[in-house]
Amino acid sequence: MDSDDADGRKYDPDAPHAFPDGKLNEVLSVLLDDAEVTTYLEAQNVNAVTRKGYNDHGPKHISIVRNRALRLYELLKRADVAFNGASDQGLTEADEPVIIALAATLHDVGHVVHRDQHAYYSIPLASDILDRLLPQWYDTAEAVRVKAETLHAILCHHTEEDPLTREAGVIRVADALDMERGRSRIPYEKGGRGINTLSSRAIRDVTLEAGDDTPVLVEIEMVNAAGVYQVDNLLKAKLRDSTLEEYVRIVAINTKEESGLVERIEL
Repeated sequence: MDSDDADGRKYDPDAPHAFPDGKLNEVLSVLLDDAEVTTYLEAQNVNAVTRKGYNDHGPKHISIVRNRALRLYELLKRADVAFNGASDQGLTEADEPVIIALAATLHDVGHVVHRDQHAYYSIPLASDILDRLLPQWYDTAEAVRVKAETLHAILCHHTEEDPLTREAGVIRVADALDMERGRSRIPYEKGGRGINTLSSRAIRDVTLEAGDDTPVLVEIEMVNAAGVYQVDNLLKAKLRDSTLEEYVRIVAINTKEESGLVERIEL
């Protein structure tokens, strides 16, 4: 059982939520079993991992990002943080988590073209998938607007373009929250010792909970200081200008392997 399953961090369609979840659950029931989508998620790991030796960008990464995006969204909604992507388009609150789930699932499909600039390649590929799927739940005008917001979130997850919506900000931050050591297993076993691989190997666990002073507390457990790279250069960089900065607090807990001492670092 993976960690997201083990402690309730996996999105549960039957659990009570702080947002309307009916439409999201309908979309997920189709999206997660769609043959084309499933194949893209497997194929996108070839360029990223097999050819470039990067950390995982396949089905496992996508599952973690989607679950953490929905967890982040849930915590923000509990704190009455307003989202503007769907509402700016005249859509409903129920469309916010749909946009988040779709963008989280499709954000990396551009890897099938190339790792470099993959966010831009994801746009036309995701657009075709959305054109096929969205008419099941939306009329033409609604589908265009949901697609627009989903593509915006996809584009902004890994580019210089800053998110203009909180939905897009959630995707940007959730992408960086997949940082535990399991993500670097394949490149590490193949001899990869780059900073991304080594820093990921240092991260033992990531949890998202309601904070005392902020809607979201991200706690990152690491076993040595190499994990700080993941936090400073990836997570904090993506949190910056995400529209979520004031709502998220990050704490690193360094359990030093050689001594067993525990160091709590406010980041």
